[in-house]
Amino acid sequence: MASRQSTVDFILEQIKAAGEVRAKKMFGEYAIYCNDKVVALVCDDQLFVKHTEAGRNFIGDFIEGYPYPGAKPYLLISRDKWDDQAWLAHLVQISTAELPLPKTKKRASPPKDRSQASKFQ
Repeated sequence: MASRQSTVDFILEQIKAAGEVRAKKMFGEYAIYCNDKVVALVCDDQLFVKHTEAGRNFIGDFIEGYPYPGAKPYLLISRDKWDDQAWLAHLVQISTAELPLPKTKKRASPPKDRSQASKFQ
């Protein structure tokens, strides 16, 4: 079941104090970015935050969940916590702080024009 845009919009509104937040749709589900780091996923209208030590300590008694088959475990955030804007934004903010910056993708260099090289041989 794909997540609804309204769910993602609500979560983004709730965490806007955490930093620069946005969502990117992927395969009917969404990745939540904070300061250009993927910090959470919204799958089947459920919120999954990446595991970090700060996030686990902040939540205390947390529940793990799997956003999709074969995924690593994430912190599953229950819907009743979504309404607490300050709590949710703080969780996203402290989790983001521990996550590494995304790796920069190298662009493929254009193929060398071998026809020019043969002229000088």
